Amino acid sequence: MRIESCDTFIVGNPPPHKGGRYFHLVRLKTACGIEGLGEVYAATFSAEAIDKLIHDVFGRWVAGSDPTRIETFWRRAYSSGYTQRPDPTLQAVMSGLELALWDILGKALDRPVHALLGGRVHARLRSYTYLYPPGDSVQPADLPARSVYSDPDMAAEAAVAAVAAGFTAVKFDPAGPYTAFDPHQPSLADLERTEAFCRAVREAVGTRADMLVGTHGQFTPAGAIRLARRLEAYDPLWLEEPTPPEVPEEMAKVAAATTIPIATGERLTTKYEFAAVLRAGAAAILQPDLGRSGGLLEGKKIASLAEAFHAQIAPHCYCGPVVMAANAQLAVCSPNFLIIETIEGWGGFQARLVDSAFAHEDGHLLVPDTPGLGVTLNEAVARAHPYTGTQLHLTMADDPPTVAPQG
Repeated sequence: MRIESCDTFIVGNPPPHKGGRYFHLVRLKTACGIEGLGEVYAATFSAEAIDKLIHDVFGRWVAGSDPTRIETFWRRAYSSGYTQRPDPTLQAVMSGLELALWDILGKALDRPVHALLGGRVHARLRSYTYLYPPGDSVQPADLPARSVYSDPDMAAEAAVAAVAAGFTAVKFDPAGPYTAFDPHQPSLADLERTEAFCRAVREAVGTRADMLVGTHGQFTPAGAIRLARRLEAYDPLWLEEPTPPEVPEEMAKVAAATTIPIATGERLTTKYEFAAVLRAGAAAILQPDLGRSGGLLEGKKIASLAEAFHAQIAPHCYCGPVVMAANAQLAVCSPNFLIIETIEGWGGFQARLVDSAFAHEDGHLLVPDTPGLGVTLNEAVARAHPYTGTQLHLTMADDPPTVAPQG
């Protein structure tokens, strides 16, 4: 087999943009007609710029190659331009192409990808959901003053609805805006609001569901420790990314000061950055996103590193259905899997964009034994929703956080 062509699709994600503003999909095709689907999760440059990078990397390292030589592709692309160091944009491009290679390999062998990575360990995958506003018409820019993102009682109502739908874990991030000037100390209002959310959600769901508290790396270690001590009484399953990702030794200070498990990884790439987290003792739960962190083979290595430290994996997905499928292929064959992020289970626009055998049942993702990743592109839907905006997939606030007067 030889890789013959590469097509890309920049798909606009309709409001309310659950999973980001757009999804960047890659379709590779062999000379013998086998197609493989991948997804690039890159937010650092415009979608058009990333598209050019995908075709550049494809032309240098994938075109005409044997799709079974995935490790060879990874090492050559990782070494592009004498780099050999984690680069989130290059890793995202590599990840999307690598996922497509695995999809081709699985189809060529008539086996699901998880069977090629060690075989199924879990019968099904426990999943969690964000607490989203009811309905599909609300966008963050249009949120009323009282919303599920700012009102603890509304968040509690959304948590009860998620539990009724079968979820046994819910995630929320009420600690205030995350900005380009983080980390900062949480204000008293931030501390009070986050504690109020945890109190309200815990009272509403009791022990029927775990709480996952996110902070998007907003706080200094000292500030994160102040927050964690307020939340310990409500027993969250994790406190996510309490400090920025650059210095895991600082996050380790938070991990050492709280009984709440620390989770991190959505902004990390390659086994090297995850190994630094583990060596520092910064987190007990790793959250690789396979559209950014280096792809499936790198994901398996990350999971194995975590296993050696008695840490667990909880694959992250704030993007589209191909990454969700790849995350599931990794999770189902990983002994140290904890929980997986899904967006509306396996529903919403992500489900319309692909044809798949995945199912979501009682808060769990069912991983099929169909060949490859288990999804194929619905090209009609992809072409009917081109991304025409200029904004990045995800953005932070541009200005430092302000502290409102107290009292």
